[in-house]
Amino acid sequence: MRGMMMTLTIAALLSAVSERSFAHCEIPCGIYGDELRFSMIQEDIITIEKSMKKIVELAGDPAQANQVARWVLNKEHHSDHIREIVAQYFMTQRIKLPDESVADVKAYRDKLVLLHKMLVYAMKSKQTTDTANTKMLHETAHAFEALYSNSFSE
Repeated sequence: MRGMMMTLTIAALLSAVSERSFAHCEIPCGIYGDELRFSMIQEDIITIEKSMKKIVELAGDPAQANQVARWVLNKEHHSDHIREIVAQYFMTQRIKLPDESVADVKAYRDKLVLLHKMLVYAMKSKQTTDTANTKMLHETAHAFEALYSNSFSE
């Protein structure tokens, strides 16, 4: 019994460490993984869409109620993950406040508009099984990535 408790404790610690290894702190270290964040967002969107399809597929069968609940939780977890990346990574760390130039203010506003749309589509994806929301989330994420990447190449 003691060996099993030790194994579970170690597994929990490793899980916590591995989950935190993907997060990014809010200190100005200058180490950013933008490409990783874009990849994570796309993976989350694909997972949300698959979850939606499985929920719809299994919803009519009372014997599948537990599986439906799992797919719902999975969909909600990935929707929240997108919202976390958008808000805590891009909005607070990577999108800088503009100076007073018109071009900087416009670029700032354009990025914030796309990020806000991503937050809304992630929320709608959490609330529904309508894959139109994941389609819009995917398109908006690509549009933001293109705009964001272009701002560093100028």
